[in-house]
Amino acid sequence: QVQLVESGGGLVQPGGSLRLSCAASGSIFYIYTMGWYRQAPGKQRELVATITNGGSTFYADSVKGRFTISGDSAKNTVYLQMKSLKPEDTAIYYCNMNMGSIYWGKGTLVTVSS
Repeated sequence: QVQLVESGGGLVQPGGSLRLSCAASGSIFYIYTMGWYRQAPGKQRELVATITNGGSTFYADSVKGRFTISGDSAKNTVYLQMKSLKPEDTAIYYCNMNMGSIYWGKGTLVTVSS
């Protein structure tokens, strides 16, 4: 069994920053890709950013230049540094890891509001 646990969400003012973390535990042999998705109220879940084991990254256009994804393979952890946050970034953020099978965390809420 593999578990992913996110942390770091919370309430932040527009223009502020947050850093999300997601740690995987359990029977982990190899992680191909790690990523972050988000789901805003009333909307479908959308891709935010991904990073491969080789370090290649991908970002949704809406977060390019503001968010940075990074990974620590030794700790089986993926991070999402978020800067210049906007109210439209408000969502539940989920981490995702592809280990041959796909695993999801339960999510962490990010609220951007004054």
